[in-house]
Amino acid sequence: MSELFNLEGRTALVTGANTGLGQGIAVALAQAGADIVAVGRSDAAATAAQVAAAGRRFHFIEADLSGAAPAQGVVAAALAVSPHGRLDILVNNAGIIRRADSLDVTEEDWDAVINTNLKSVFFLSQAAAAHMAQQGGGKIINVASLLSFQGGIRVPAYTASKSAVAGLTKALANEWAAKGINVNALAPGYFDTNNTAALMADPERSASILARIPAGRWGQPSDLGGAAVFLASRASDYVHGIVLPVDGGWLAR
Repeated sequence: MSELFNLEGRTALVTGANTGLGQGIAVALAQAGADIVAVGRSDAAATAAQVAAAGRRFHFIEADLSGAAPAQGVVAAALAVSPHGRLDILVNNAGIIRRADSLDVTEEDWDAVINTNLKSVFFLSQAAAAHMAQQGGGKIINVASLLSFQGGIRVPAYTASKSAVAGLTKALANEWAAKGINVNALAPGYFDTNNTAALMADPERSASILARIPAGRWGQPSDLGGAAVFLASRASDYVHGIVLPVDGGWLAR
């Protein structure tokens, strides 16, 4: 059974892997045997050290994922450094959030969130899938959100983008399953990351969130690792188009 989850000999491209959820996913994939190509705008030395400790190769590609332009170059660069000349796994984790009352949201903030959280996800997936189809398959894992199911508060662009990521995941799964490409998504709940720092710093808001989580705590990035390895491995070969909540039971409440 353990061989179903073994990622040895595979290369994973993980966006936004320098901290938080992306780091947790990248490290988990490395611990399962994958070599990691990380993409982002800032230093990923901490992730590199943890991947190295797992005995896997690590390469960092600096790129601004706020639009479609970098997609082809990022995938080409990942293939160039892949020890196997393959790209087996793409994790679309990079994302941003802008908090404001909906009456005050600017077009600039709206576009920044949609471009990073949705537009770049599609074009990176498209570029990766073109290669995966030629090599006989691959795994694409998008990072959606609880707000793919709910409306949220003061984050209209983020909610719109993550709802769209859930729909995009299903649409691409429909088209690419026959090519041997699994497209699925993770929907993290409330995790202790940079994106939730403002919520955790607000005693009233933090307490109300915690009161609804049956597990009784905020998630840690490592809590996402098992689900990520499942969706990246042979164990999920017949799983297409799901949005898997990892939320401590939030949606069951």
